[in-house]
Amino acid sequence: MEIRRAKTNQWQETAAIARMLWPSHEREELEQEFRVLLQNPDAAVFLVYQGDVLAGFAQCGLRWDYVEGSSSSPVGYLEGIFVLPSYRGQGLAKALLAECEKWSRQKGGSEMGSDCALENRESWHFHLHSGFLEAGRIICFIKDLER
Repeated sequence: MEIRRAKTNQWQETAAIARMLWPSHEREELEQEFRVLLQNPDAAVFLVYQGDVLAGFAQCGLRWDYVEGSSSSPVGYLEGIFVLPSYRGQGLAKALLAECEKWSRQKGGSEMGSDCALENRESWHFHLHSGFLEAGRIICFIKDLER
């Protein structure tokens, strides 16, 4: 296993594996997002390789606004983490999270936040087993003001 921080020219491969986590997003949309994100000093993407295979990634950033359950600012935030199914159970996600935590501490964060969809039990278990505490549950709403 080797973990590397994604370089600015790795937006395409980063977007490709991120699409496995966020399949409802268009490839072009994710490519554009990562093209910008990989240049942001307040964000980082870590890629984990098993041999020559890109087996997973983690995206983290700093949040300066309030993060549910936090008592400090900035807060490191795990925006997304994904490991290919055939590589799960080998500690790759744990290692990716450790890189995000290290990066967050280096950037001045003393807490790490994250979130997952209510129905994503696998992610919920990962977070709890990784030392996160559940800070709350929310239901989001939207109202069309043009109607």
